Amino acid sequence: MMELELLLKSINAIQISGDTKKDITGVNLDSRLVEPGGLFVAVKGTQADGHAYIGKAVEKGAAAVVCETWPEQLAEGVAYVQVKDSGSAVGRLATAFYGDPTSKMELVGVTGTNGKTTIATLLYNMFRAFGYKCGLCSTVCNYIDGEAIPTEHTTPDPVTLNRLLGRMADEGCKYAFMEVSSHAVAQHRIAGLKFAGGIFTNLTRDHLDYHKTFENYRDAKKAFFDGLPKGAFAVTNADDRNGMVMVQNTKASVKTYSLRAAADFKAKVLEESFEGMYLEINGREVSVPFIGRFNVSNLLAVYAAAICMGRQPEDVLVALSTLHPVNGRFETLRSPEGVTAIVDYAHTPDALANVLSTINEIQKHRGEVITVCGAGGNRDKGKRPLMAQEAVKGSDRVVITSDNPRFEEPQDIINDMLAGLDKNQMRKVVSIADRREAIRTACMMAQPGDVVLVAGKGHEDYQEVKGVKHHFDDHEVIREAFGI
Repeated sequence: MMELELLLKSINAIQISGDTKKDITGVNLDSRLVEPGGLFVAVKGTQADGHAYIGKAVEKGAAAVVCETWPEQLAEGVAYVQVKDSGSAVGRLATAFYGDPTSKMELVGVTGTNGKTTIATLLYNMFRAFGYKCGLCSTVCNYIDGEAIPTEHTTPDPVTLNRLLGRMADEGCKYAFMEVSSHAVAQHRIAGLKFAGGIFTNLTRDHLDYHKTFENYRDAKKAFFDGLPKGAFAVTNADDRNGMVMVQNTKASVKTYSLRAAADFKAKVLEESFEGMYLEINGREVSVPFIGRFNVSNLLAVYAAAICMGRQPEDVLVALSTLHPVNGRFETLRSPEGVTAIVDYAHTPDALANVLSTINEIQKHRGEVITVCGAGGNRDKGKRPLMAQEAVKGSDRVVITSDNPRFEEPQDIINDMLAGLDKNQMRKVVSIADRREAIRTACMMAQPGDVVLVAGKGHEDYQEVKGVKHHFDDHEVIREAFGI
């Protein structure tokens, strides 16, 4: 509990009505979760306006309400606080209520289109291997040291996030690693958090259904670095054309990493196979069980961040050699007949192009590449034809199928993808709306030495159809088809 007056010191109030000398039992964005003595923050969201639920929150026992629009009727015994932006205020209120957890540990944020999960998870695993208690906020799963906490979003809402970080601090975590999505920045979900460092991976087309333009999407990512304090570090990818744009206004100490250009941290591939790679990082050699040049970039970002956090190069390289790929990120499965299947989360044109480029570099035309991919429903439609084009460009054969159709018809999404292909490209393609059948078909097509890429869902163990999540795991379907 915390006294409302103390809690309100974290925000700038325009006007206040009612007693602020009362204890608050919790902070909530969702009126359904409000308990007696709680503080309800009314936020104007993309789907609903929290102001419409102030009455419900009061009925549930809210002791105080923070809002942008002053209510016409004020309930007796309830304190009302008006602010300019309640979306920004809720993060600061939650941070204060949960004891400012990020002042008690070092929080490192990872942002970009691709690679966030891999980098955040590898840093979490590395620093646990160094002997520290650590926390992780990621797309796949949240962790408080070794305890798994299921996740719904890449970056949770501010209340959930601060509650999670508060538990990490209470349980003695010295470090926390967190994926920072563009939605999280735009919606102020990270307001009030103190970051010890930030990492930029890359920027390609994604989430334009929300941000509308690529510039808005880029600027949301950049705002994260703009907000880093003096004394923090900002590690950026010099190989990405937006890498230096990200850090041009940051107060943090900037370090660069690159596979191609002059940078503070450099890497090159000495050898590679489907079992792993032999790398040179800043003049030192290391063997890692990862595949693909995009993973070299990810590992280099991990190396750079660990050095910025005070670790010795030799210790970091030893740790890198013991790490393993994240679930659903370029995971390989082999059939008894010698067919290789790769499960990857690639769900943007750039990510798909990177994965296929890596497969083809290793394959060297010794067998065919068969790709299974789709596109998500109720998301950026503009990337659908681009996904199909990249699949055809990097594959010998392509099976276009369903991903998470959500509230759209799977065939409509498939038709949007096929619209990006000409007659010649269509000769490589078959479309099968049933994802299970599509994966089975690709595995049956494959001969010994071929590679089947199943892209788009990676770690996900469900398929979302008409608002319902049905169990579905690409790995399971492949194992069944391979008889393993």
